Parts: sequence; C-alpha cells; structure tokens
Amino acid sequence: MTSLLQPPLLTRLLAAERILIAGAGGGFDVYAGLPLALALRAAGREVHLANLSFSSLHGLDREVWAAPDLARITPDIRSADRYFPERSLARWLRSRQLPDTVWAFPPTGVQPLRAAYRALVDLLDVDAILLVDGGTDILLRGDEAGLGTPEEDMTSLAAVAGLTEVPQRLVAALGFGIDAYHGVSHSLVLENLAALQRDGGYLGAFSIPPDSPEAAHYLDAVAHARAECPEHPSIVHGSVAAALRGEFGDARFTERTGDSALFINPLMTLYFGTTVEALATHHLYLDRLEHTVLLGQVASAIGRFQDSLPRQRPPRAFPH
Repeated sequence: MTSLLQPPLLTRLLAAERILIAGAGGGFDVYAGLPLALALRAAGREVHLANLSFSSLHGLDREVWAAPDLARITPDIRSADRYFPERSLARWLRSRQLPDTVWAFPPTGVQPLRAAYRALVDLLDVDAILLVDGGTDILLRGDEAGLGTPEEDMTSLAAVAGLTEVPQRLVAALGFGIDAYHGVSHSLVLENLAALQRDGGYLGAFSIPPDSPEAAHYLDAVAHARAECPEHPSIVHGSVAAALRGEFGDARFTERTGDSALFINPLMTLYFGTTVEALATHHLYLDRLEHTVLLGQVASAIGRFQDSLPRQRPPRAFPH
C-alpha cells in the first residue's frame, strides 16, 4: 500500500531486507545511490553497493575475483589506475566506519553481466536490486533523437530484467537535465515517464533534502572523489552537488565542462523511480541486446536499431 507520506520507490525498498544498489552506466553512477544506501542502512536494512566499472579491473590480482566478471573492491586494493571510482567510494566508506566493499563489473554484454549479477545475488542473498543512473538516459526507450550514452545503461537494464528470481527490481535516476549535454531531450524523458505512469510502472519522484545527513555525506563523498582524481571529476555529481548547495544557472565547478552553458537547478536533486519490468517492457530494442557478450556488440545492435527506424521522436522544448 502506497501513501502520500512515502514515495512508492521507498515503500518497495523498505519492504526488502537485503538490497543491492548498483550503478547502471559506469563511472561514478554508484554515487547516485549513496544517499539512498545511507538512508536505508539507517532504517535497518542491509545494503550492498556495486558498479559497472570503467577502471582497469582485469589488471587486478586474482583474489579480488569472486566470480567471472565480478570483482570485490576494497579501500586497499592495488591498481595503477588513478580513475577508480569504486575504490574511491570504498575509501570514503571506510573513513566513515561504514561497510567498505564496492562490487565492480567490467563492461561486457548482457549475458556475462547477468551471470555476474546472478553470482552476486546468490552470494549476498539480496531480495531487491536498485539500478541507479547519474542522469536520466536510462529512462529513454530508444526512438528518441538523442539517446545520451545508452550502451552501459541498457546492458545493465537488460541484465537485471532477466533476474526474475529477485522479488524487487527497481530503477532510480538522479540528475534531471544533466544529459542535455549528451543530446537528451528531457521533455521526451517526461513523456516516457507519463507512459510508465499509465501502466503503473512509474514510482514517483522525490528530492534529497539539502539539510539531511544523507545530503551532507553525499557532498562529502563527491568532494573526496574529486580530491582522489582531480583530473577527472564527475560532471554529473558535481552538478547534483552544486544544486544541493543551492547554486543556480551557469555555476562552474570543473574545467571539464569547457564552454558549455550549465543550467544547475533544484530539479537535479530529484530521484525518478520506476520498476525494471515496466522500463524493460516499454523499451524498443532491449530484446536485441539479449544475446550480446561484448559491449561492442551492444553498441552495434543499438546502431542497427536506430538505422531501422523510419523516424525518431524529435526533441521537444518545455512549453514554459
């Protein structure tokens, strides 16, 4: 039973006992789940963190591998790769006396990624998976004129969609508007959410309270990650952090944004929730990814699908 006093996404998560929160799109996506992970732990839930990784995992020692394509990242792990968001997060977690393992998946196609997820589900005995996306391109269905960076997000979505043995499989997207710089039309994102709402798959939106302990910890973790790898700070989480601090418009926090005109605003602190099942059902090419083994095969399948479309949904401007 849902209530106006609690967003449906949180109602479903609080009904679980052991929750895996996993970054869907690689890079720093797992940080999008950190406020939720902290709140759920405070509510007595067992929470584990994982991420699709862009770091050089295959150079790690053998003992970190719990299963094929499943690495256990801890604060002391040895790697020459300075860009290592999973290790940065593990180090921050240890500094706060929190469980400090972050699981990592190398970029693959759907079949090996699903097998790695299944191995982790069996190892941790989780009864809920929450995929988190920094940005909103995971909410695109495939016929939009701009898809953002869909390969990793859609591989994760397809992989988890096949884990029907897990009772709750959910998605939360944080950072509304940020993907505009990758060509995403957020009017089309809202249109997609409306379609999900008609079918009962949209689980509402809610923001991170800026004066909450979760917001304070998130801001600290983002700053810590930037200090660990100053040459490659996260634009997504830099934007969300700026919005949490009340900054607005073209608020600069990194040279990586170049000459782009930023539009930092409070909507970036909103989580948009859906079920995995509804998102997968509405998606137009997810079935074409099912038998992929390599991430390159995913990219090729997406390209072929786009080439087959008679037309794409054009970007739409907000009417107000």
